[in-house]
Amino acid sequence: MTTDYKPAIHFNHVDYSIDGNKILRGITGSFPEGKITTLVGPSGAGKTTLLKLCNGLLSPESGEIYIKDKGIDSFEPVELRRKVGIALQSAPMVSGTVYKNLALPVELRGEKYDKKEAESLLRDVGLDEKFLDRKVTDLSGGQQQKVSIARTLVNKPEILLLDEITSSLDRTSLKEVEELITLINRKYGTTIIWITHNLQQALDIGDYTWVMMDGEVIETGESELLRSPANDRVKSFVQGGAQ
Repeated sequence: MTTDYKPAIHFNHVDYSIDGNKILRGITGSFPEGKITTLVGPSGAGKTTLLKLCNGLLSPESGEIYIKDKGIDSFEPVELRRKVGIALQSAPMVSGTVYKNLALPVELRGEKYDKKEAESLLRDVGLDEKFLDRKVTDLSGGQQQKVSIARTLVNKPEILLLDEITSSLDRTSLKEVEELITLINRKYGTTIIWITHNLQQALDIGDYTWVMMDGEVIETGESELLRSPANDRVKSFVQGGAQ
């Protein structure tokens, strides 16, 4: 990927294996700072593994990962995960109210989360402050996903990792979450790295796209590459639709 942008995260010949099985092979490339990069590719391509390497949930077998020119190994785990947040498809919630979920990252630091801040954050993700005292079990799937994203934003991460966060949502909720992520990117300059199986979504919301297959990065560039890929394997994948 050729850009004039600073890298938010850079991979240099990164490999990762599980029980001798190569999951990632020689990953080299950068995610541009302040932009939305989508990760697409068939199931089993290594996308989620790559994402987990970005905030230290996994460690590479070999190679180097840099967060804004600083080696990822030089970060304390808590510091790293405040800088690089992650939201998952399942949007796991702790039992109780929306406020309890939003307060969790702050309470883990031994601090108390101000309710006014929580209300402001809810408004940022398109939810009324009245949701603060609602039980998470009473929320729709789209509302739970917004709360999950809001909880990730409590730490004000510079980089936000998203793993298939709209795959189980209805069309209306999907569009609302897409608009939310675009707003977060534009309003706060947050770097977004988003795994999606939806190629139209990758085109609609991505500035850049990485296409992964069999643990390798096959093609990268502006998201428009999905309309006319240069690589034959990517062309076949796009023509067949994301799986």
